[in-house]
Amino acid sequence: MTTPDNTIASREARKAKIKEIVCRILEIDPAELTDTSLFKEEHDADSLRAIEILAALEREFGITIEQDELSRMVNLDGVESVVDRALPAR
Repeated sequence: MTTPDNTIASREARKAKIKEIVCRILEIDPAELTDTSLFKEEHDADSLRAIEILAALEREFGITIEQDELSRMVNLDGVESVVDRALPAR
């Protein structure tokens, strides 16, 4: 089964928006942030910044993310996974 182009495009747009939000909050250049670079260890993120990221994602995507998901939100891959799980099924 193939994925419709619009689904791929919306997933890429969501991923780009997540990266934009994370970079803005961590005050880093997007070129410095990879899918697997660790927010705390490589970008000096603290727990307050993690909560800011969570709140910004909730506002942007109209979702609710449980605070226990913060432990999974250590890099872009983790954040994208958490957002995907919180989005309503389509």
